[in-house]
Amino acid sequence: MKIARVRWACRRGMLELDVLFQPFVEDHYDQLSDQDKNTFVRLLEGEDPALFAWFMGHEKCPDPVLAEMVIRVRGREAA
Repeated sequence: MKIARVRWACRRGMLELDVLFQPFVEDHYDQLSDQDKNTFVRLLEGEDPALFAWFMGHEKCPDPVLAEMVIRVRGREAA
């Protein structure tokens, strides 16, 4: 997915998610491997309430690959 589309997908209905996603994309997305970029895009396909619950620690993400990306975004690390 092109970076412009990723940036657009980071614009969410919840400010709390915007604050997490947008800086991560600007600072780290380019350094991700292709596989990690695909994982991040897959994460962006999630519904806002589920994403919010995962990022705030209210629920655990059931997908271990996405759960790892949640941790990376929260820490704002490309790894």
